[in-house]
Amino acid sequence: MTKFDTEDLRFAVAAGIIDEARAAALTAFVQQRQGVRDAMPAEDEPFEFFRGFSEIFITVGLAILVAGMLGFAVVIGGDTLMPIAGVALSWGLSLYLIRRRRMTLPGIFMCASFGTFIATALVGLHEDIHPLIVSATGMVGLGLYFRVFRLPFAMFVFGLYGALGVLALLGGFSTLGGFAAELFDDGFDLRSGSSIAWGSLIAGIIAFVGGMYFDLRDPMRVSRHSATGFWLHMLAAPAMVNTIALSLLQSEGDISYLYTALALVAIAVLALVIDRRSFLIAGIGYLGAILIWALESRFDDATGGVLSLMLLGAFISALGIWWVGIRATLMRCLPDFPGKGRLPPWRSPDDGSSV
Repeated sequence: MTKFDTEDLRFAVAAGIIDEARAAALTAFVQQRQGVRDAMPAEDEPFEFFRGFSEIFITVGLAILVAGMLGFAVVIGGDTLMPIAGVALSWGLSLYLIRRRRMTLPGIFMCASFGTFIATALVGLHEDIHPLIVSATGMVGLGLYFRVFRLPFAMFVFGLYGALGVLALLGGFSTLGGFAAELFDDGFDLRSGSSIAWGSLIAGIIAFVGGMYFDLRDPMRVSRHSATGFWLHMLAAPAMVNTIALSLLQSEGDISYLYTALALVAIAVLALVIDRRSFLIAGIGYLGAILIWALESRFDDATGGVLSLMLLGAFISALGIWWVGIRATLMRCLPDFPGKGRLPPWRSPDDGSSV
């Protein structure tokens, strides 16, 4: 009899033969019955951006079309007809490309253009439209888009509109122009009481909670729940890491680098626990800055910079290569905590068994 694996289940979900909940439940049952996590590669953190060059070719054509429509809207100045037509076109093409053809990259692009055209249409209606109106309208539109097309990337755009709402609410902005001015003036320094910094941190935490909600529904990572969690973590990571790191680095003296290093260690532990590498990607630049600071007193600028690159590359490569073993050791050392058993299983680096 043919042996099935999680890749078969993933394609079955994509084809609509079985839904995400049943796929996750079936995988969990098989894993429990086997006692090991044989049906899923140890390094697996599923992410699919495109399935073939045809999707890239189609997306290039769509990008040219959308750029032309946006450019035409700018040329005619303030007219909302073209952006509204763009919203309708994005929805119609999504029906064909996602629902019928099940294309990934063109679907992601159509979702992004759908969200862009919504904002463009609203600004065209009123140049000084309130950011909260833009946020609420965008969230309703992308929520409906996610509901209809079940495209994980839609939650990323949904989260962007949500972040705009949080920032506008905390900052009391009445126009998009005021929001942009505050962004460049105060930046991401929590110590200054910047509404942008606090809004970014809060939006990142909300996105992280949303990502964990989807992750915990699919610990085996075989369905769209996991992919949706991935995109929410991609939104949460820079919002949280950038805000915390930039705030710490702006402290006076060399102690700021030590605080930032400790924060990055905590973020690395969190990334290992939830088995999401996106948080570490967001912190690579700050880790490089810390290495340069640590080495500049011992070497000249050129040597210190080169050594920093070598050490950073070696660290990231080693962590990536031995991620599974490091995570397994960490998870076995950590005491039981709520939700630990619902996280992705961790494989023993010695005998291949998993928990």
